Amino acid sequence: MKWTQWLEEQKTVATILINSLEQSRLGHAYLFTGQKGTGKREVARHLARSFFCRNKNGIEPCGTCRDCRRIDSGNHPDVVVIRPDGRSIKKQQIADLIKAFSYRGVESERKFFIVEQVDLMTAQAANSLLKFMEEPDGQTVCVLITENVHAVLETIVSRCQVLTFKPLPPEKMKRRLIGEGVAPAMAATVTALTADYEEAKALAGDEWFAKARSVVINYMEELFAQPQRAMMTMYEQCATHFTDSNRLHIGLDLMLIWFRDVLSLQTGRPEAVVFTDRLERLNAIADMIFMERTASGLAAVLAAKRRLNANGHPLSVLEQLALRLEEGAVSHV
Repeated sequence: MKWTQWLEEQKTVATILINSLEQSRLGHAYLFTGQKGTGKREVARHLARSFFCRNKNGIEPCGTCRDCRRIDSGNHPDVVVIRPDGRSIKKQQIADLIKAFSYRGVESERKFFIVEQVDLMTAQAANSLLKFMEEPDGQTVCVLITENVHAVLETIVSRCQVLTFKPLPPEKMKRRLIGEGVAPAMAATVTALTADYEEAKALAGDEWFAKARSVVINYMEELFAQPQRAMMTMYEQCATHFTDSNRLHIGLDLMLIWFRDVLSLQTGRPEAVVFTDRLERLNAIADMIFMERTASGLAAVLAAKRRLNANGHPLSVLEQLALRLEEGAVSHV
């Protein structure tokens, strides 16, 4: 993505960084904070490309030169990324980083360091990092990344320019996914499930998830078209696909989306429908059942999620839910 695109998704963050690049006044240390999937790592890498690219168009890196390509592949000698070693970032990792600060850049005077999940630094590692913070080098830029700024040592925070990334609005995230080749109906589905862009993109490309979506839609449609067969479909399709608690949680979330789609149509809000590729069938079912039955179905799925959270066995939870849904479907008029 280009800086102009980041302006659309993270206006405040992008504006600050663009102005600093245009004025050649980048800070020596930034702290990127915000929820997972809001673009912190991507912006850090893009900033590194702008910092090193020798063929920039204004401040926009070319993306094709040797420096840009090596940053993208993680092989640039003057760009160092530190990640947790196991469950924490250890003192020796930061000691190695500080040692690297003292060297001249391998290919230039410039160096760029990214420390991911900086909140997972041990106390010793955090105190060691302060050495760099207290002695900034004008040719070095350090970007610290966290989803939990309150767990970062206050003295480190005070030495950084803190840039807060906001969650992507669902419509923007959906457009971005579609722009990357995700089918509109699938993009709508994953953005209804998560506000994390990286997770949404992973789900959109997951074959198991695509099958899960199909299984849920087929089951829900059969529940009202042929309720006498719904229990068999539950055993043959749902029970064999949602085989553990994590997978069943996803299945239940997809059922919630289905019932909410029906409710949206019943309340005159077709623009809120997520399963747009099944709109004709959803309309037929919305006309077929009373709104009270739709609300009852939503309540049944939410109750199933509570039982699952209370360590209910997935198959038992699914069986109880199927019985409640089948009862509601049979008496839907």
